[in-house]
Amino acid sequence: MSVDREHGYWSETETLAPEARREVQWETLRGLVAHAAASSAEFKARLERAGARPEDVQSLDDFHALPVLPKKDLMAAQQASGRGVLGGMVAGGLGSLSRIYQSPGPIYDPEGKGPDYWGFAEAFYAAGFRPGDLAQNTFSYHLTPAGLMLEEPLRAIGCAVIPAGPGNTEKQIELMTALPVTGFVGMASYLRVIAEKAVAMGLQPREHFNLRTAFVAAERLPESLRREVEELFGMRVRQGYGTADVGCIAYECSHLGGMHLTNRGFVEIVDPQTKRPVPVGETGEVVFTPFVREYPLIRLATGDLSYLVAEPCACGRTSMKLGAIVGRVDDTAKVKGQFIYPSQAAQVVARFPAISCWRIRVDNPGGKDRLTVCLRAGEGFDAAAFAKAFQDVCKLRPEVELLDADLPEGCARLVDERTFE
Repeated sequence: MSVDREHGYWSETETLAPEARREVQWETLRGLVAHAAASSAEFKARLERAGARPEDVQSLDDFHALPVLPKKDLMAAQQASGRGVLGGMVAGGLGSLSRIYQSPGPIYDPEGKGPDYWGFAEAFYAAGFRPGDLAQNTFSYHLTPAGLMLEEPLRAIGCAVIPAGPGNTEKQIELMTALPVTGFVGMASYLRVIAEKAVAMGLQPREHFNLRTAFVAAERLPESLRREVEELFGMRVRQGYGTADVGCIAYECSHLGGMHLTNRGFVEIVDPQTKRPVPVGETGEVVFTPFVREYPLIRLATGDLSYLVAEPCACGRTSMKLGAIVGRVDDTAKVKGQFIYPSQAAQVVARFPAISCWRIRVDNPGGKDRLTVCLRAGEGFDAAAFAKAFQDVCKLRPEVELLDADLPEGCARLVDERTFE
């Protein structure tokens, strides 16, 4: 039986008139600010440092003036002494949570008990997942939130889920060909790896797989890679954008042209210096406030750069879109789904006194992300031991390039040379 994966909505809020959406968002934000000021030690301290009070927030202009919480400062906020567990940021105490995950940093990611806490159900529905689908989830289920974060909305829609996790590509192929798997969840680059491995095993992806739709995230999606994977499997590939701290921020529909802003939070595009909104179409930093009360994060500054697209979409959803993620405000980079922080790399370098200078280089030859640590080292340096130590801290194993000369003094610790069509 044919399944309509192009039409329909998960929630009536997706088609609200813009004025009605703004009213709903403002009323929700006003209540959330008051709640966070009363129950989050981090937000209370942020207001005090700015000389602001929650009752001063009487309009969206007032909300835009509130100080942001940079994502890079989240770890320090959680570790602030004298504020209680996770820096006093859990509004209802630990009993209000269902899980606590850990992301590199380390940053802890609390999850409340409400249905679809991370807000991905509307994103999956827009991507074409429907009741009765069997989805194979290749994101990790160990400590990091991605696996369960993306499984629960699938189950809410009415899909069955195979919690495959990452890696073990031959087993992934076995599952996808032995069972009627119609949906893939993971990184697009890994879906291409699955296709390449399947062909090497004598399989034809279009003939031996039943995949119809994919939801991909955690890395940039070049259009060339999307087209390649769609052609290999005869399927549709749609991407979502979010973070481990706040969940879904934006997602693609069947008509592409950018990612619709989620209805379960408030998205701002701001000037990276002033943190005030920029005009529609102008590039700025993505700042997000999720509509959750258990772990209120007011104006979390993601560090990602994007811009808004206001043109109406033929799908019928009325929210604006993010045009694309075009870069980073600071000196971090996301590689294969993991943020790489030069400060963490510096901790590893400090263990190897033979290293005199170093720099991280990220590029993507052939469309595949590559992480290289370029360094100059003296006698006795063990490149394999360094690569393992780097992987233990930063979660990715780099290539190590030994230099014949010192790097320029004061050079950037991280250089992102990737190109995206």
